[in-house]
Amino acid sequence: MKKKCLIIDDMHESIVPLLEEIGIEPHYAPKISRSEILDCIGQFEGVLVRSKTTIDKEFIDKATKLEFIGRAGAGLDKIDVAYVEARNIEILNAPEGNRDALAEHAMGMLLNLLNKINAADREVRNWVWDREGNRGVELSDKTVGIVGYGYMGQAFVQRLRAFDCRILVYDKFKKGFGTKKVEEVSLEKLFQKTDILSLHVPLTEETRGWMNKTFFESFRKPVYLLNTARGEIVPIADLLSLLDSGKILGAALDVLEKEKFEALTSKEKQRFENLFARKNVVLSPHVAGWTFASYKRINEVLVSKIAGYYRIDWNR
Repeated sequence: MKKKCLIIDDMHESIVPLLEEIGIEPHYAPKISRSEILDCIGQFEGVLVRSKTTIDKEFIDKATKLEFIGRAGAGLDKIDVAYVEARNIEILNAPEGNRDALAEHAMGMLLNLLNKINAADREVRNWVWDREGNRGVELSDKTVGIVGYGYMGQAFVQRLRAFDCRILVYDKFKKGFGTKKVEEVSLEKLFQKTDILSLHVPLTEETRGWMNKTFFESFRKPVYLLNTARGEIVPIADLLSLLDSGKILGAALDVLEKEKFEALTSKEKQRFENLFARKNVVLSPHVAGWTFASYKRINEVLVSKIAGYYRIDWNR
C-alpha cells in the first residue's frame, strides 16, 4: 500500500508528480484549515508544510500514522522538534533548495543599503538630485561578520568573496571551517572587528531576542545590520534605539519581529511606522529565499530526502 502525504501549503505544481515518481500518494490541500488538518492527519504517513500551522503536541497526537514531516524551506521554528523526535518522526527540511536565492537577495540588500539606492531612487522620482547626500560606502574595505555558518551563511560568504572584503565567521556549533579567505573567530573577535553584521542562525529559544541592545553595545565600532534569518532574533524596540544612537548605522531587513501586520497592537504599529520612515533601513517581505527557481528546487530537495528516508532509488 502506498504511503500517503498531505500537503497543507501552496507549493510549486511539480510537487504532485515528483511524489508520484517515488511512489508516494500526494493529497494537495493548500486551502485546508487547521481544524480540517487535525480531523484528517491521522490518515497520513507524511505531511509537507511551509508556515500555515504549527506542528505542535496537539498536531502530533492526532497524527497517529505520521512517519515524516517535510518543511518546504529551512527554518524549523514552527515545529516542536523535541516532541516530534520523541515520537520517532523524521523531520526533513530543504535549506539546499533556497540557499542561493537567499544569498543573492542578501547581497542585493547589502549593496542597496551601503549605496543608499532605495533612498536615492525615491528622491530622484521627486525631482531631488542630491549626489553628495547619496554618497555610498564601499564593501571592499569593510569587515563583514557572519553569525551562523550553515547552508545560508556559506552561500552568502561565497558571494562576498568577490568583493575582497574581510570575512569573519562565528558559529557556536561548528569548528574547523576556517580558510585563507574565511576567518573562524570567537564572538569576542567578532565584536572587535566587525563593520557589517549578517545573521544566518535559526530561531530557537536561545536566539530569540539574543541580539538586543546589550549585544550590539559589545561591538567596538558602529555596524550595519543585515538580517535575512528571523526577525525575532533582534527586538524591534532595541533596534530603533540602536539606530537612534548610531550604534547601528543602517539595517537591511528581510524579516521582522512580527510579520502579521493585522495582529499588531497600537504600540507595535507605532514602532513599525518609526522603522519604516527611516532612510537608512532597507526592507523586503521575507522573500530572501523565495524566487521562481527556489520555489521549484525546494520540492526537488524534499522529494529526494523523502526517497532517501524510504530508501527509494530515485535519481533526477
